[in-house]
Amino acid sequence: MTIKFRLTILSFFEFFIWGAWLITIGAYWFQNKQWGGAEFGAIFSTMGISAIFMPTIIGIIADRWINAERLLGICHLVGAVILFYIPDVNDPDTFFWVLLLYMLFYMPTISLANTVSYTSLVKNGKNILIDFPPIRVWGTIGFIAAMWVVSLLHLETSPKQFYVASIASLLFGLYAFTLPKCPPEGKNVENKSWVNTLGLSAFKLFKSSKIALFFIFAMLLGAALQLTNAYGDTFLHDFAKVDSYKDTITVRYPAIIMSISQISETLFILAIPFFLKRFGIKQVMLFSMIAWVLRFALFAYGDPAGGLWMIILSCIVYGMAFDFFNISGSLFIDTQVKPEIRASAQGIFMMMTNGFGAWLGSKISGVAIATYFTNEDKSLQWQNIWISFAAYALVVAVLFTTFFRHKHNPKEVAVA
Repeated sequence: MTIKFRLTILSFFEFFIWGAWLITIGAYWFQNKQWGGAEFGAIFSTMGISAIFMPTIIGIIADRWINAERLLGICHLVGAVILFYIPDVNDPDTFFWVLLLYMLFYMPTISLANTVSYTSLVKNGKNILIDFPPIRVWGTIGFIAAMWVVSLLHLETSPKQFYVASIASLLFGLYAFTLPKCPPEGKNVENKSWVNTLGLSAFKLFKSSKIALFFIFAMLLGAALQLTNAYGDTFLHDFAKVDSYKDTITVRYPAIIMSISQISETLFILAIPFFLKRFGIKQVMLFSMIAWVLRFALFAYGDPAGGLWMIILSCIVYGMAFDFFNISGSLFIDTQVKPEIRASAQGIFMMMTNGFGAWLGSKISGVAIATYFTNEDKSLQWQNIWISFAAYALVVAVLFTTFFRHKHNPKEVAVA
């Protein structure tokens, strides 16, 4: 098998596992378990909490002591066991702690998967800016495939969705040990300062005002991503409460409608090399922010009948919103660092987006929705919710344009 094909399998399974439950866990929580909304906000915070420190810690270990592909396999094998246990949990408090334990092992695998891919491509003489996006697109296809499997088998409210994820995690964990060896490139660094010994060199990136600002805005966009993950599927399920909408395709197969977002991703991922080369990271990130404004605004005014086109267009716009900050940002960071801190740097990027960003997004949105956008009968004011999210994304875009300074160089190479 070629290196590209092997990494394609890696990308597919990495996100198939997540897609099997991430979008549908809200339906399982509210429809099957009938647990409360306050606790659900805490459930989504597990992703942020775990991503605040685990990707960075695992990245340091991969840079200093243990092969990245081995760590990837170990994390997924442990995750498979935890996922298999989740359906047996019968109270929200225990569910929180079990899911948090799982996320402590899953979240680092996203940055580890990137590290393995980047390292393997470079060692095989490939250009990551050109060769990685067509590989990464199969991660999105894996996410879509999982959503369709869960939806077509009508497992959206069933605990069996976690069994699907568990089996995939087990298979992928075993496969990871067959991937090209990615030994710690930082263990032979001549500088023996305590910072390098502990693998903390990547944190020196914050000394650069440009990189520090980039991480901050990546965190703010990470909050926007969390808003979509937490509320998108639940928003569509809520239309079932309206008689005129309950038999529409959107309500019957909400996960499939939401999967249009991932289908859109596949197109925008392939466009990343062109946009990065033509416009540079600042413009690409700005495109992402504008897309987030449209994503939320279209949701605000869409419905499963006459406004279905708005929901579908919102899902299409999501592809640009997600890819142009998440994947482009990861690629940009890789161009700014040396190989010996590649895994740590990817871990920091994950910490800022899926860590602090996701945690802040889930906590602040949960409080705001409970305080300002919840009716006396506990129903939610979805239009006002999405408008407020759109306003947030617009403010971030204006601040980014004002403060982030970066001169685009199409031939940009590692500088840190």
